[in-house]
Amino acid sequence: MPCMFLYGTESKIYSFLFLFTGPVLHSCKTASSSTMGDSVTAEEKAQLITRNLQEVLGEDKLKEILSERELKIYWGTATTGKPHVAYFVPMSKIADFLKAGCEVTILFADLHAYLDNMKAPWDLLELRTRYYEQVIQAMLQSIGVPLERLRFIRGTEYQLSKEYTLDVYRLSSVVTQHDAKKAGAEVVKQVEHPLLSGLLYPGLQALDEEYLKVDAQFGGVDQRKIFTFAEKYLPALGFAKRIHLMNPMVPGLTGGKMSSSEEESKIDLLDSPGDLKKKLKKAFCEPGNVENNGVLSFTRYVLFPLKSEFVVLRDEKYGGNKTYTDFETLEKDFAEQLVHPGDLKASVEKALNKLLDPIRAKFSTPEMRKLSSDAYPDPTKQKAASKGPAKNAAQEELEPSLLDLRVGKVLSVNKHPDADSLYVQSIDVGEENPRSVVSGLVKYVSTEKLLGRSVVLLCNLKPQKMRGVESQGMLMCASTEGENKQVEPLDPPAESAPGERVFIEGHEQGQPEQQLKPKQKVFEKLQVDFRISEDLYAQWKGKSFRTKLGPVTCQSLKGGSIS
Repeated sequence: MPCMFLYGTESKIYSFLFLFTGPVLHSCKTASSSTMGDSVTAEEKAQLITRNLQEVLGEDKLKEILSERELKIYWGTATTGKPHVAYFVPMSKIADFLKAGCEVTILFADLHAYLDNMKAPWDLLELRTRYYEQVIQAMLQSIGVPLERLRFIRGTEYQLSKEYTLDVYRLSSVVTQHDAKKAGAEVVKQVEHPLLSGLLYPGLQALDEEYLKVDAQFGGVDQRKIFTFAEKYLPALGFAKRIHLMNPMVPGLTGGKMSSSEEESKIDLLDSPGDLKKKLKKAFCEPGNVENNGVLSFTRYVLFPLKSEFVVLRDEKYGGNKTYTDFETLEKDFAEQLVHPGDLKASVEKALNKLLDPIRAKFSTPEMRKLSSDAYPDPTKQKAASKGPAKNAAQEELEPSLLDLRVGKVLSVNKHPDADSLYVQSIDVGEENPRSVVSGLVKYVSTEKLLGRSVVLLCNLKPQKMRGVESQGMLMCASTEGENKQVEPLDPPAESAPGERVFIEGHEQGQPEQQLKPKQKVFEKLQVDFRISEDLYAQWKGKSFRTKLGPVTCQSLKGGSIS
């Protein structure tokens, strides 16, 4: 049977890159007619399949198979959060596999969506799987991939069978807890007290290779630990070791990885043109900075692969429009500030609208709108229905997701010109310009310990002037009370990028208020329950502050409060 699979949750999908060095399909006819014939060598097919990947495990085996027959590959996605524009990356790569003559299956991993810390509740699983089926097919059609040459399958079509279940038990008898946890470390949601389901996840993903009868599994480099897990344990059950193809990672709009749970990092496939404009306007795109630049990355990993050129729209007084036929030249011009961030954003906006219009049209029907709202019900409406009108307003204020907490990087630290106890800091939080933040840390933290470090910043407080200098956020710190009071800034996980969202465990899906209303005292009411645990984790009611890379910590102040 035709098969290819790429695994991971929705927060991982942006890592499944498809990098083209030249033009690719523009229509269904092109994709169909460009499939390689018998005259093309196995070596040429292998180059098309593996080009621009970050790593290939089993390349010799891949070439051996291609010398005898077509490769069987599969791509899959756990049906959790709504797919976003980065899903065009694996969609385009599917076109590449088809051009190389591969047999391709798309797997909707519905059971995995539930096992991954119940990201998809059981009662919504069927609806979300139907949504994924419709939106993925719409994406494929929008870039000209012929659906009749693909096989679509749901995980529960075979994962609930007697044979599969028995193999899950057989696998569990040889896999150690350590190996299961390690394998899922970068894919399965990590929490302090993990559920057993998360430990099962890597084993089920490994078994899918056998039950889909494939030669290769394709995914992002963040999947590597699961791939090597499969290579180790499938032979222990008497099953063959498969080929694994890995793409590099790329950033989202805020500089971190694009994730369905981080609204500001992604562009939803059904976002209106107005929403798209708003998100791109706020996106991190510093002049001359090509590192962690999500807007520039869109051109490389989404727009260039779908066409052989990209047009930067510019006013005539700045030289008029300029057409680029390769990403490297565009990147060089941006680095040398020959391309303005505003022009790049406007050009990406136009290209993405053209890409999204057919999908918006499909989901504009009453039937598709209902499917979307049923599969992803508005959490605020659900709470209102369950709590009743009398309790709703007060309860909504206490949702920690209302706080806009982000990772920041301290760029400069200076004494306040009119207050010896205050610092004035410039902090990068993933926006076009750094924020000016005033803090009373002079007595507790030296300039040297602040400068260049990562911090957690509350970004949606109303800006206030402190002794004549406006403060545009609150630097979150742990503190102890008493005569020997100590204060320490909170520590985001290592490698966190400026602008990455900080959320409370279990409250990832809510959206922050644009600006907290001082009279409602939302922060003050939530802050009462902010504490540092005995393990030095920052917590709210026992639930950890986290970024996508792990928990937020404090260096030494066990039991301290947070403000």
